[in-house]
Amino acid sequence: MSAERAVPSPGVARVRVPERGLRQDVRAVRIVWQRELIRFYRDRLRMFTSLLQPVLFLFVLGTGLSTLASGGIGGLSLRTFMFPGVLSMATLFTAMLSAGSIVWDREFGFLREMLVAPVRRSTIVIGKCLGGATVATSQGVIILCLAGLVGVPYSPALIATLLAEILLLSFTITASGVMAAARIQNMQSFFALVQMFMMPMFFLSGALYPLSNLPDWLQVLTRINPLTYAVDPMRRAVFDHLDVNAATRHALVTGVTWWGWQVPVWLELAIVAFIGVVMLAISIAEFRRTG
Repeated sequence: MSAERAVPSPGVARVRVPERGLRQDVRAVRIVWQRELIRFYRDRLRMFTSLLQPVLFLFVLGTGLSTLASGGIGGLSLRTFMFPGVLSMATLFTAMLSAGSIVWDREFGFLREMLVAPVRRSTIVIGKCLGGATVATSQGVIILCLAGLVGVPYSPALIATLLAEILLLSFTITASGVMAAARIQNMQSFFALVQMFMMPMFFLSGALYPLSNLPDWLQVLTRINPLTYAVDPMRRAVFDHLDVNAATRHALVTGVTWWGWQVPVWLELAIVAFIGVVMLAISIAEFRRTG
């Protein structure tokens, strides 16, 4: 009780507003995070449709293209090669749509109620990002459970590595989506923005094909695509646990190079984390200016 102060309201019931502090901020982050989870797990149709596209890419497109490419990748199934890319795909779209819930909240007036709450607006943004990252990671876990069906082993070290990379990617994409949604007024505009950026990012990330032997203009686009620096570490982790010969690995896992220099995995992940932190900072600044 000592941490609360009374707001005088003549003629109406007195309202006690908690004093701002770290405890209230952490509680606000937890409430927003929890709301994102409840909203997602109550929407069974959204859960199903979010998984449908990655599953189609992995088992329908992967199987179909395997009939053409099996002779060119050392006998390795194309579905095995595509698995890290499909994993990133499941994370990418789920995280972005989770961030889009801000637009729904603005349209229905719930965002205004959150913004007038006696907590820092940064806590709302952080809760949204953590909630979206958790939801997207859970979708990635479901795809991870299918790894054995495409020849990827259930190695504890591999699963732990992929989980950490999925979580990092989920947070960065959600923060990017929140940054974009901060100024968008309706869901139609947000979906148009998602379609305009998400599909090119996915196709230019090397999720479906090796990055070697591409035309120069396409190599430039893949290097400036943030998703490239998340897909490549996942693919390297998967191939570290596959029994493939050196020639096949060299042909399929070329990594990302800058003017001939091989970018190490730690730097790729640091780039993804840096982008996530920058997007989070911009999102917080956008929300502080929101009236």
